[in-house]
Amino acid sequence: MRKILLLAALAAAAFGQSSPNAGNWKTWILPDAKAIAVPPPPDAAATLRELAGLKGFTAADDPRIGEQIKYWDAGPPAYRWVDFITARFLAGQPIGAPNQLRPYTYVSVAIYEATVVAWNAKYTYNRKRPSETDPSLRTRAAVPRSPSYPSEHAAAAGAAAAVLAYFLPAESAALQALAEEAGRSRLYAGVEYVSDYTAGLELGRRVAEQVIARARADGSDAVFNGVIPTGPCMWTGVNPGNVMAAQWKPFLLSSPREFRPPPPPGCQSADVQAQLAAVKSFPRALDSAGFATNAKAFFWQTPEGVTPWPFIYMNRLIHEDKLDAPAAARAYALLATANYDAWIASQDGKFTYWYLRPAQLDTTLIPLFPAPNFPSYPSNHSTVSSVSAAVIAYLFPASADAVRARAKEAGDSRIWAGIHYEMDNQAGVTLGQSVARKFIAWAEADGSQP
Repeated sequence: MRKILLLAALAAAAFGQSSPNAGNWKTWILPDAKAIAVPPPPDAAATLRELAGLKGFTAADDPRIGEQIKYWDAGPPAYRWVDFITARFLAGQPIGAPNQLRPYTYVSVAIYEATVVAWNAKYTYNRKRPSETDPSLRTRAAVPRSPSYPSEHAAAAGAAAAVLAYFLPAESAALQALAEEAGRSRLYAGVEYVSDYTAGLELGRRVAEQVIARARADGSDAVFNGVIPTGPCMWTGVNPGNVMAAQWKPFLLSSPREFRPPPPPGCQSADVQAQLAAVKSFPRALDSAGFATNAKAFFWQTPEGVTPWPFIYMNRLIHEDKLDAPAAARAYALLATANYDAWIASQDGKFTYWYLRPAQLDTTLIPLFPAPNFPSYPSNHSTVSSVSAAVIAYLFPASADAVRARAKEAGDSRIWAGIHYEMDNQAGVTLGQSVARKFIAWAEADGSQP
């Protein structure tokens, strides 16, 4: 038990809070942090009564409590909720059709907005932490370096659980219980009052209402009833995946077509025929020439390689840099929204040009695995990996070279697998970088700079 509590205290110390100006940061959906009113905390007399009651939480001796403190203190408040989505995805239980970037985006944005609202209230009311009022209070985690009211953990939990319940309505009760556990862990740790917890949960839920309203109106429920075009160089198939995503509402782009790639060359042109030949001749035999690239191509087709790898990658960097709650929430939201808009833009390109896959142009080409059921140009992998690398490099400059190399491998892997042309890859890279520049410009003006 002591070991668990020591680990929890060390984790909390690593993620000590500060960022006093975070309550003024620009928001994605709310007009600003004051759009959600947070009432004042209890007065001094009520606070003393709460303090007496809090000692019952800190005295509770149950191994499960120590495990909960350790679990929710393993990183900043956003960490466990973003990782919840990743864990479900990797376990083959994806959250919310038709694309996994939607839950990542709306949950991350909800946590960010709730954190900004919480920080605005914290530095409006400046309520002391319980142990600042009573230094004899036994705490089971390091005391965060920010005002106590409202709880950032409860705010993030209330927002995340409510948005996840929008995607997983059958699990609403379980998600609510998880949110309450996350918030209560701070009571058992002795670093927040009960009223901090209840106010945090309430503001998180109110933020979630606004985020869910945006999700309901983003166009993702539209049904395709169009006609698949036919003709030379056109993709052939039925029920094309993601076809309506080209019409979804982006977060920052003026429209899905803002950075639309130029038209690809004709499939019988010398350029495309040369690219086709390069794809077809790439070594894929199980020998020394092809084994390494085959293995990498298969990885980038796994669940981790398709969607969550940037979030997994950034988890490590958030821990290494010991980002506090607002900075971590900002990082997750920036990565998720940039991914979301880039992915929408990629679908716009695909379903503007409807370009055929290499194995449709030359039926003797045998790829490592079947191509996804949608057009070829531009490459989704290249687009999303490129935008992810640019955003992560902006947030964590020391890791820029490493993450860019990772993104390049993701894009190249689709050629190694035989399912894309080089022009798909290059168009995706250019598209992703264009989207990233717009998001980074937004971030440079979001008020988070010193």
